[in-house]
Amino acid sequence: MKYLDEYRDSAIVHGLAERIRRTATRRWTLMEVCGGQTHTIVKQGLDELMGDAVEMIHGPGCPVCVTPLEQIDKALRLAQDPRVIFTSFGDMLRVPGSDCDLQQVRARGGQVRVVYSPLDALELAVRNPDKHVVFFAVGFETTAPANAMAVWRAAQLRVPNFSVLVSHVTVPPAMMAILDAPDNRVQAFLAAGHVCTIMGWTEYEPIAAKYKVPIIITGFEPVDIMEGILLAVTQLEAGRAEVENQYVRAVRRQGTVPARTLVEQVFQMVDRKWRGIGEIPRSGLALRPEYADFDAELRFGLQDVSVEEPAECHAGEVLRGQMKPFECPAFGTLCTPERPLGAPMVSSEGACAAYFNYRKLESPARGAHPVAPAVSSHESPVT
Repeated sequence: MKYLDEYRDSAIVHGLAERIRRTATRRWTLMEVCGGQTHTIVKQGLDELMGDAVEMIHGPGCPVCVTPLEQIDKALRLAQDPRVIFTSFGDMLRVPGSDCDLQQVRARGGQVRVVYSPLDALELAVRNPDKHVVFFAVGFETTAPANAMAVWRAAQLRVPNFSVLVSHVTVPPAMMAILDAPDNRVQAFLAAGHVCTIMGWTEYEPIAAKYKVPIIITGFEPVDIMEGILLAVTQLEAGRAEVENQYVRAVRRQGTVPARTLVEQVFQMVDRKWRGIGEIPRSGLALRPEYADFDAELRFGLQDVSVEEPAECHAGEVLRGQMKPFECPAFGTLCTPERPLGAPMVSSEGACAAYFNYRKLESPARGAHPVAPAVSSHESPVT
């Protein structure tokens, strides 16, 4: 298949790994921002193919994982309200709140429904005028256009029983928060290709210039990631810090202009809390005042809900790249996919889930598991 099999070619992956090892004169520390990239790296053992040339650390690029506990508790309150049909993508159902998760609410009779688009939730509201339909609007810039379209369309159709619980976050402020931290070790980033498909990369250029860090936009297949790492190491060795686009088959500098325009029309930048990290200034999206009628927090009076994160969950350290999942004392014991302490263990993009599924036996005492062969053209990595 064009643009798929050739990006999973084992020989190309091993060739890129060899070029990285030859290019690096010292050990470089890179962070992949996206959880989809993390799963490909961990499942295929890409980090191990590079030996001591590069250390990969995992960033806060899983939107489910960074959704704070208080937002989950707001969702649970809405889902348990008999007046509400609560809708969400399926990856939010197992994320633990303070007392339970959305799947448990549904099992108890709550009207929780999985949809594949926020426009499906809007259609549900049209068909059920006696119920209030809430959509859980979670995600980075990637999902923001569809959510903006649903709100815009609801306003055009005058659907009074539709609203969204907004928990959108944006990538560039999180990258700057990591770089500003006194314990930062990141020397270059692999930026998420799907985010840049929407937003382009103009927002990354001042970050690369200010912090002197290369930022390489990559896709999610093994060849994409290895080529992105090679570009980053080449820049680091040359003393350059620029934005480069490896994902040329999907990303343009200005992104997708109509999508960006719609997002800016419906949403505005706000300060936003991130799970385990805290509040990052101007890192989130919220509905503009002219769309406030579709804000579920305002409609149901949930603005003041505040919850402390559980101390036994070290999701914050994992999301900031300060701890590998297997270094968490609860990993694989107190925290498993069946009984998770935090979202990174149950999200399809969570770093803890990646390590549990593919490197469960890895620990500091045991050391890394044997190097797995890079993916062949017939295997299907998680992305």
